[in-house]
Amino acid sequence: MDAAKAEAVESELDRIIERRAAEGRDAGRVEELWKESARVHNEQRREGHAAAWRDHHLRMQMVHARLASEHEARALRLLDGAP
Repeated sequence: MDAAKAEAVESELDRIIERRAAEGRDAGRVEELWKESARVHNEQRREGHAAAWRDHHLRMQMVHARLASEHEARALRLLDGAP
């Protein structure tokens, strides 16, 4: 009976070890998937920020071009003696 009990305990320990090993492999896969998901999210966020900054600078370029044109027109009127 003792040998049978020892074999049953050893068998149960083997099952526990296998289950824990499988859980560890699954945890590693979950972590890798999370890392990839975070990388994709951060890349998309960076691309979105870059696009927003491009749009901002293009808008600022248009605003400053308009202001430069207005100031040039005013300067030319003042050179001609007009207020």
